[in-house]
Amino acid sequence: MTMSNWPSPGFIPTTEELNRLERDLRFHPSPVANPRTLTAEQVAAFNRDGYLKGIRIFSPQEMAGIREYFDELLARTLAAGGDSYSISTAHLRYGRVYDLLTQPRIVACVKDLLGENVVAWGSHFFCKMPGDGKRVSWHQDASYWPLTPSKAVTAWLAIDDADAGNACMRFIPGSHVLGHLTYTLSENDEANVLNQTVAGAEQLGEPVLVALKAGEISIHSDLLLHGSEANQSARRRCGLTLRYCAADVRARLGWNAKGVIVSGRDESGHWSNPARPETE
Repeated sequence: MTMSNWPSPGFIPTTEELNRLERDLRFHPSPVANPRTLTAEQVAAFNRDGYLKGIRIFSPQEMAGIREYFDELLARTLAAGGDSYSISTAHLRYGRVYDLLTQPRIVACVKDLLGENVVAWGSHFFCKMPGDGKRVSWHQDASYWPLTPSKAVTAWLAIDDADAGNACMRFIPGSHVLGHLTYTLSENDEANVLNQTVAGAEQLGEPVLVALKAGEISIHSDLLLHGSEANQSARRRCGLTLRYCAADVRARLGWNAKGVIVSGRDESGHWSNPARPETE
């Protein structure tokens, strides 16, 4: 569904809009031969499996402040009529989310996968409340994004501890090399957070649970199949998805307005590189 403020940089393209775009949806392995923050083994594992997990970014003390901030932001969002999945493209509205998206410790990891020139363009809280009851079906992020070529990753920052009990993410290792997979639309399925489902995903590989402690991140390719079950527990499970791409990626439908240069240069000037918002 396209939001009423189209074509602002927060809008959600329809399937028809995306299908009209010419996109290179093939996996492009990391070009980095000498990583500085990750190990060479981690870069090789990302190329092979499509993900990394359990990378510590913030200390428990740092996470206490981040979680307090998110709790306040969520309370304001709910009071305004939103839900726990409504806080999207948040770096264009909230300075502290902008700071998380541009956090040098996260960017250093991403640079070792995408190369020196990196754009940060997305920030979305996925917060499963206790007893939420909604799953995130198997999908590929690239299906939703008007970006080409497919040289993008998501760093998933755990705001709360995430494990099997409160519906942590699941990955299908190696599925990122299969290209863009056929999906079915599930727009009328109220138990699904998203509107796409890749059927038979578990036939493509054994799912891996992505358990994370608060303050850790996982990083996954935009072509990796992933999803999560419904949270039936009494514990919240919140994560902040931070999206990055190589600076030579082209964003269509106005999405270049989201992109902040966080490493190197954007020699073409394609990305708008907005300043940090003053609103906290």
